[in-house]
Amino acid sequence: MKLWEKGIPTDKKTDIFTVGNDRELDLVLAEYDVIGSMAHAKMLGKTGLLTDKEVSELLTGLEEILAEIKAGNFVIEDSFEDVHSKVEYLLTEKVGDAGKKIHTSRSRNDQVLTDVHLYLKAELTTIKQQVKELFDLLMAMANQYQNILLPGYTHLQVAMPSSFGMWFSAYAESLIDDVVMLNAALTVTDQNPLGSAAGYGSSFPIDRTFTTNELGFATLKYNSVAAQMSRGKTEKTTAFALASVAGTLSKLAMDICLYLSQNFNFINLPQHLTTGSSIMPHKKNPDIFELIRGKCNKIQALPYELTLITNNLPSGYHREFQLLKEGLFPSLQTLKSCLEMAHYSIKEIKINNNILDDKKYDYLFTVDALNELVTQGIPFRDAYKIVSEQVENGTFISPKATKHTHEGSINNLCLNEITQKMNKVVE
Repeated sequence: MKLWEKGIPTDKKTDIFTVGNDRELDLVLAEYDVIGSMAHAKMLGKTGLLTDKEVSELLTGLEEILAEIKAGNFVIEDSFEDVHSKVEYLLTEKVGDAGKKIHTSRSRNDQVLTDVHLYLKAELTTIKQQVKELFDLLMAMANQYQNILLPGYTHLQVAMPSSFGMWFSAYAESLIDDVVMLNAALTVTDQNPLGSAAGYGSSFPIDRTFTTNELGFATLKYNSVAAQMSRGKTEKTTAFALASVAGTLSKLAMDICLYLSQNFNFINLPQHLTTGSSIMPHKKNPDIFELIRGKCNKIQALPYELTLITNNLPSGYHREFQLLKEGLFPSLQTLKSCLEMAHYSIKEIKINNNILDDKKYDYLFTVDALNELVTQGIPFRDAYKIVSEQVENGTFISPKATKHTHEGSINNLCLNEITQKMNKVVE
């Protein structure tokens, strides 16, 4: 069944090529297609385009379909083009002629737009919650381990002293930026396109403000052409937000892989969070974090994929838009699984308390020693030369202590301020 069918059979090759894997991808939209149809039916009743009896029949039928979806019994067979045609078919089967009227004043264009907006809004909200949970874990660990020192690096060379408190809270504060991006995507997504029809509105006296409120959208996408132009833009904005979170996770995963290696030996993971080798009995491989790194790097390519699909399309609907789902929908699930596994694994990290006992880390404190000379009245350039000569001739004595007082430094992490900052953007 196709909503646009005119009684002329479609060529099978054409059908396979144009439908692609829409049936599989559309399964995640089924719930939102029904919810959108329920709001649409109520609006058609309010404006007199349907009778109260027809609205009641439609809502009863849609409730039954929604229950089937939530029970996992909803499928889209090959005889149906997409989720919209299957839902309308089931509805007509249940309530008769009233089901044939549900499409009044809307098009598949604004129908799928509404489904996608509702779906992305729900998924982004879930991801935002997961990011906040990871933030809370990182901040708790920052607080627990804030006084345990570890080397800081520039150019992958030993540089200056850091701490686990600084490391954990650095990634926590970076997640705040990612929530800002998620908020931006939510703002773009939280606009109602229903009623824009094929992109140029409808001659029916519909009430778009009613469906906006009924569906819980923050606002209406007023201009019908602008509503259609949100297809692609909404997905791309969401992709950039996902890529932002993925970038933070990928970098964190890379650090963990480095710090877990014997060459660094900063942290340990319990056996059940690592994998072994088929021939090397000693191996404890950080496969979870390697896969988080790889999966998140793939997600970071997504905005550019969606850009290349949409960047030269004029206004109005184009069939390429269905290709946006192929990259975006799986990426949402991938990022959620990466956030879940990151939280699950990071909470079990064991910290090495005595990293700086190794002599090679003595030079972490050259800057602290230099600054101490400056506070005693020696000009900075002269102090720099003094410490440099000590390093060169092997007489440098490491103070192995830090006296950093400014906001965000090793001895003043501002953990409370970072938490307040996150709470503000989450709210």
